[in-house]
Amino acid sequence: MTSSNTNPGLEAAFARREVTPQKPTQLVGYPHVERIFTGVHDPLYASAIVLRNGASTVAVVSFDLIFVSPDFTRECREHITRTTGIPAENILLHATHTHSGPVTLDLFLFKADGVVPPPDPEYLQYVRDQAVAAVTEAWRNLQPCEAAWTTADVKGLAGGNRIDANGAEDPEAGLLLVRRREDHKPVAVLSVYSMHPTVLHEDSKLISGDFIAYARQEIEKAFPGAGTVYLNGTAGNQSPRRVVRSQTFAEAERLGGALGRRMVESLKAVCDFSADFPIAARSELISLEGKKFPPVAEAQAVLDAANRNFEKLKADNAGHAPIRTAECTVFGAEKLVLWATAEESGVAEVLRQKYSRCEVQVIKLGTSLLAAWPGEFFVEFGLEAKKRAKIPLFVATYSNGELHGYIVTPEAAADGGYEAQNSLFPPSVGAQYVEATLKLAEALA
Repeated sequence: MTSSNTNPGLEAAFARREVTPQKPTQLVGYPHVERIFTGVHDPLYASAIVLRNGASTVAVVSFDLIFVSPDFTRECREHITRTTGIPAENILLHATHTHSGPVTLDLFLFKADGVVPPPDPEYLQYVRDQAVAAVTEAWRNLQPCEAAWTTADVKGLAGGNRIDANGAEDPEAGLLLVRRREDHKPVAVLSVYSMHPTVLHEDSKLISGDFIAYARQEIEKAFPGAGTVYLNGTAGNQSPRRVVRSQTFAEAERLGGALGRRMVESLKAVCDFSADFPIAARSELISLEGKKFPPVAEAQAVLDAANRNFEKLKADNAGHAPIRTAECTVFGAEKLVLWATAEESGVAEVLRQKYSRCEVQVIKLGTSLLAAWPGEFFVEFGLEAKKRAKIPLFVATYSNGELHGYIVTPEAAADGGYEAQNSLFPPSVGAQYVEATLKLAEALA
C-alpha cells in the first residue's frame, strides 16, 4: 500500500480498449454446445479507471470476459506496474462473466467438455496488452476531479435468486460518479451489481457483453464523455432466469436498459461531490482448504437421480425456471462425477494445492470500500460483508483470479445442485473471505 501525508485532492481518468477476439473461437459458458462465434454483436472491452490522491494510486480494470485467471492477473499487474509504477496490490482486474465471450483459462472441468478448447495464448497476450494500454492512457491523463458514491435500488430489474424465487438477493447497485473539478464534466462511472449476465443462451453465436453492454450504454448516453467500469458482485446464485421473457438480444436490451436507466436516476441525483477523496489499497493471500469428493459410484447415483427429475419436469411442462434449474442440476451432477474421478486419479489433490493460497483485496475509494474476491460466491456472503462493514462496502467477485467453481452456502451444499456440485471448496471458504475482508476494511477505515 502506498500513502502520503499530503492531500492535493483526487485525480482521475478513464480509458478503454477493445478486446474482441480477432479470429473465430468457441464462446464459453454453457456445457456440451459447440458455439464457434459467427460474428460480433457488440465489442468486448477492457475498461479502466485510474484514481490518485497524493502518492496513492489505484487502477480498476473490467474485462468483458468470463474469467481472469490468477496467472493472467499476476502477469498483467507486472506489466502495469512496470509501465506506471502502480503497486500490484493497488490494481484490481475483473471479469464481468459474460457467457458470450472466449475461453480465458484452463479449467479442469472445461477440459472434460469436448467442445471447449484451451485458451489461446496469443489472445490472452492481446488482452493483457490492451489492458496495460488502457491503464497507461488513463494514468497519463489524470486530471483534477471530484467524486461521490451513491446506490440504486435495482431489485428485480435484471433477475434475482436463480435457485429459490424467495431466496437472498442484493437489490443494491453501488455507484461511483467521477467528474472534473474544473467544469463538472463527467469522467467515469464505477458500478457494482450482483447478477449473472446470462440472458443470451447457448443458441447465440455472437460475441456480446450480454445485458451489461446495454446497461453501460444507458449510463454513457446519460453522461456523455464518461466511461463505465462495470463490476459484477456476488452473483453465484443470481441470474435473470426468473424474469426473462426470451433469451434474445432484444431481451438483453430490455433488462440492461431498465437497469442502466435506474442507475442513471440515482447518479443524476448525486450532489455531495468531494475532491477530498482518500485512496488506499491492501491485499493478502489466505489459506484455503479444498473439499474431498465422493466415490465415483456415489456420484453416478446422484447424476442418475438428477436426470430422472429433469425428464419428469420436462414431461410435466413445469415451466422455464424449474426446468432450467433441473437441467443445471444435471450439469452439476455430471461435474460431480468428474470430480469423483479426479479424486481417484489424484488430480483433485493437485488442484486443491494449486488453489490453496488465494487473494483478497480491499480498496478504499473516498467514503466507501471496494472488495475484490475471486471465484463465484453466493450473494449471502456479500450481504454479510456489507452488513458488518463499518463504512459502505461493495464486493466485486470474478476479480484477480478464480476459485475453480462456486462458493456456496452451507444450506446449498446440503441441498446439492449445480453450484454445490461444481465446486472445489466448501462453504467455509465464504466465511473466510468475509472475515479477511472485514479485517482489511478495518485497517483501511
